Amino acid sequence: MNQKPYLPKTLYRLFVILIFLGGLWIRLIDLDDLPLDFHPTRQLFSALKARGIYYQTAPNIPDWQREMAIQQWKRQATIEPEIVEHLAVFAYRRAGEANLVFPRLFSIAFWMIGGIFIFLAAKRLVSPDGALLSLSFYLFLPYGVYASRSFQPDPLMVMLIAAFIWALAAWQDERGWRWAILTGLFGGMAILVKMVAIFFVAGGAAMVVLRAESLKRAVKNAQIWVIAILSLLPTALYFAYGILLNGFLTEQFGGRFFPALLLSPSFYLRWGLKLDAVIGYLGITFAILGLLSFPKKKNGVLLGLWGGYILYGLYFNYHFSTHDYYQLPFILVAALSLAPLGEMLASRVSKGFFSRFIFTTAWTLALLGAAWTAYTQLRAIDYRPQAQTYREIGNTLRDEGRVVALSKDYGYRLNYWGWLDTVHFPSAGDIWYQEKRGKTQDFTEIFTSHIQGRDFFLVTDLEEWENFPELQEHLFAHYPLLAKGENYLIFDLRQ
Repeated sequence: MNQKPYLPKTLYRLFVILIFLGGLWIRLIDLDDLPLDFHPTRQLFSALKARGIYYQTAPNIPDWQREMAIQQWKRQATIEPEIVEHLAVFAYRRAGEANLVFPRLFSIAFWMIGGIFIFLAAKRLVSPDGALLSLSFYLFLPYGVYASRSFQPDPLMVMLIAAFIWALAAWQDERGWRWAILTGLFGGMAILVKMVAIFFVAGGAAMVVLRAESLKRAVKNAQIWVIAILSLLPTALYFAYGILLNGFLTEQFGGRFFPALLLSPSFYLRWGLKLDAVIGYLGITFAILGLLSFPKKKNGVLLGLWGGYILYGLYFNYHFSTHDYYQLPFILVAALSLAPLGEMLASRVSKGFFSRFIFTTAWTLALLGAAWTAYTQLRAIDYRPQAQTYREIGNTLRDEGRVVALSKDYGYRLNYWGWLDTVHFPSAGDIWYQEKRGKTQDFTEIFTSHIQGRDFFLVTDLEEWENFPELQEHLFAHYPLLAKGENYLIFDLRQ
């Protein structure tokens, strides 16, 4: 592969800087809007935790708010270490307020740093021009723009996987102790941040090792042992603490693998649809073509990443077919896979000024088009007024009695902005999920158990309400409608 970029070195560096600046700018659009534009359930899960941690020691907080914030935090399940939540708390304490702009900025920073690592990895494995396409795809893919602004551990995990890929590519070339240690450290931190990273770390490392030497020789290689130990030790210690010593992880790993789904054609169809939502069928096609065109002497890393991704999807089959953000690590895999295509395209450009200018202009226009798509989506809806609606509901019901709610995001919006503790009434999707886990669901039993000891039934998820005729009929037949707003209904369960 050609190691000289199609542009002169100075212009090439300037183009790289402009791509980074453009990728950063588009992520700063509407920075202070509510985090409801991308998987709000997951974001508010972390937001409630961070606020509860912060309110433990924050000054000038009313006692009732402090107590409620701490309860809302401790009520949430713990699976991954609360790393991003504690980073947010660090910023809250410096600023003196729980402002959700801060965790959004951290996530953006993680994603941008990940771009540096995937650029360097593609440059080493393919060429500078190939790295340019990988970087462009990684930073300007619209779904990646939305995801990189979210308050969840995934942007940090993606950054660390990208760093692992970079270090592993270097170790594949040089086999030095420095790269072995960095590979293990980045791999270990990625898995600790979110356990699903193990598929990419193990897949990439295993393929590189097995492509280079026999299993017998690999077992005797001290550097390989260092990579393996550093990759697995942090998470092993965390699991030992969470299962054996503290016990909070004991029940957190059920409901993720459904063997029956592996035999269901609809599962693979939904997998494809989720992947299309994240990358697009054209992007998937080009990624596969790039994989087939990758330099054979250096494709061990990429083959391992693809293999790890497939195993990841087969194991987390339910979430893979229902949660599109589980596809996030594949953005790295696709970006790296595109590098050979970037090299091939650039190699066809003649050395004349006019040809280079036309090619660079076309490239820039493609990036501007992707940026415009992301920009219009980010500005399409202003979520800020919703906070006031939830505050009004909270002020109405908070001191009147206990509430069960059919609300989006398991009631997290009511918890966060309304300061209202509720019992979540399961949606039709929740009932379907429990049935898939083998738990028979009867509406009457569900309703009776959820209203036990409750004074009000609140409906804020009007879309789910319209699709739940059984609940509508039951409430209107047995309980008076106490209040009705533009975005909510309140039934009185006391009568």
